[in-house]
Amino acid sequence: MLALSGVTAGYGSVPAVRDLSLAVGEGEAVGLLGANGAGKSTTLRAISGLVRTSAGTITFLGKSINSLPPYRVAELGIAHVPEGRQVFPELTVKENLEIGAYVPNAKADRRRTLDLVFSIFPVLAERRKQLAGTMSGGEQQMLAVGRGLMMKPRLLMLDEPSLGLAPVVTDATFAKIQEIHAMGMAILLVEQNVTRALTLVQRAYVLESGRVTLHGSSLELARNKQVQAAYLGI
Repeated sequence: MLALSGVTAGYGSVPAVRDLSLAVGEGEAVGLLGANGAGKSTTLRAISGLVRTSAGTITFLGKSINSLPPYRVAELGIAHVPEGRQVFPELTVKENLEIGAYVPNAKADRRRTLDLVFSIFPVLAERRKQLAGTMSGGEQQMLAVGRGLMMKPRLLMLDEPSLGLAPVVTDATFAKIQEIHAMGMAILLVEQNVTRALTLVQRAYVLESGRVTLHGSSLELARNKQVQAAYLGI
């Protein structure tokens, strides 16, 4: 479904990722793991068109998307749920969700998709008239994920969904992500909570200084001594 080959991208003259290759299959959940500054968020931003590549290729459903603007990438079926949630605080929950259905493919089914999002996140249905800025961090994270689903994507990219959340709220958030994945949604997950991420994804890539240093199944990585020492506290 998604393939990056030899991708280099960054900000100005400084590349944040170098010669990066990865793939996500149809209906697969794949993780991007690593410390702060490893290039994980930049990778997602390069895929969604927010950061331009200086080398390599990115293809989605067999189509090159390197040169496409972000709105065209979204129209093709990639939803990017950014780090820090970035909801519109002065709009209601329902208004935030409806903004997610702006792409042509999603507009026609907006009401049906909204019902689906409300079924996955009942708290959003209960608070549909509440201003997003008055919600808790966990509720805003659910809203951000729901807004991504309103696009009817083929691939859902999640950037640090557990960031700033209490452990019990993180558990609830990941349970919902697992539920979404079980519906057949392909997921590319960026997450610093490596233990939690490896319980969700089938495969993962470990990034260090903008390069992939390890790749394998979640079980292989959980048993890897380097991963255990650096990320799992073992």
